[in-house]
Amino acid sequence: MSTKPIRVLVVDDSALMRKVIPQILETDNSIHVVGTAIDGNFGLKKLEELRPQVVTLDLEMPGMGGLEMLKEIMRRHRVPVIVVSSHSTQGASVTLKALSLGAFDFVAKPTDVSTRMQEIARELISKIKAAAQSRGIQIQSELDLPLPVPRAKGKPGAPKEPTRIVAIGISTGGPQSLQYMLAQFPVDFPGSIVVVQHMPEGFTDMFARRLDECCSLNVKEAQSGDLLQAGRVLICPGSRHIKVKKLPLGDIAILSDDPQVNGHRPSADVMFKSVAEEFGPKAVGVLMTGMGEDGANGLGMLKAAGGMTIAQGEQSCVVFGMPKAAIERGHAMRVVDLDALAGTIQAHCRPGRAEQGSKAASAGKE
Repeated sequence: MSTKPIRVLVVDDSALMRKVIPQILETDNSIHVVGTAIDGNFGLKKLEELRPQVVTLDLEMPGMGGLEMLKEIMRRHRVPVIVVSSHSTQGASVTLKALSLGAFDFVAKPTDVSTRMQEIARELISKIKAAAQSRGIQIQSELDLPLPVPRAKGKPGAPKEPTRIVAIGISTGGPQSLQYMLAQFPVDFPGSIVVVQHMPEGFTDMFARRLDECCSLNVKEAQSGDLLQAGRVLICPGSRHIKVKKLPLGDIAILSDDPQVNGHRPSADVMFKSVAEEFGPKAVGVLMTGMGEDGANGLGMLKAAGGMTIAQGEQSCVVFGMPKAAIERGHAMRVVDLDALAGTIQAHCRPGRAEQGSKAASAGKE
């Protein structure tokens, strides 16, 4: 195993950030900051000279801004980029744009950078290490794709009871992968989808709106009491947990502020456990690209309750941490690459499929 430190370039127009980020990173001796740059133009020159393995990038800079630099990096270098983003609405919007252009991941700056930057130190270090080991973005970025066409939505009518509840846990690499997958579902998809995407508060609402624009299903940020309807996707808000509840008048989502689980809120394990307890054989659990092990044990609970469990295959994951943990523990009944995930989920949500319970699930093993 190589013991050479990971070479990082820090690009930020703030003199404070160009001082603080290197100080934070170099507390970990497996990381070496090879240089800093004040804007995109300098950043690209330093990239050529210093050949870093990972770039941290501020998006709001004078001169050549972060998005322009990111496009050039994706076009010419394919070096993983971690965006250091502001918490504002504008910051969330431009951050999601950066992820769609191929940024590896992002960390949100604390509001008081000078005193609270240490709070994100561990997160930034772990994401840099994951980026250095990653396979890079496996699916096409927006640079290679035509602009998304607004998709036809179903005509509003009486909410339909779903054939199955599909619970999806996802982290690093998630925004692009989810957009790619959800765009493949037809307007008459009979299941209801609940998603835990590891993302801070303030980013999930805009993320849900972006997804809603580019797929036929109705996507929204979840609120407590939202009905689990056929053709609806609920995205758990950042820094809340999501659970589900069967009620006589309709099945609903419930949000909570319980403590973090596996270092996360939202946590995929919390969602999977709740879906397993409430829906058992009527559930489909899907664990997709992401760092760490969140969701692996919850997927096991779902399998034990008679649900179908699916893990994303290694070749199509940006980071294979979460699916790998589930597969190694024997909790994934199917292992499916990204391009076949939508079709596999649809097959398990066909009317009649849910009633067959765990027999159908067992038959789906490969």
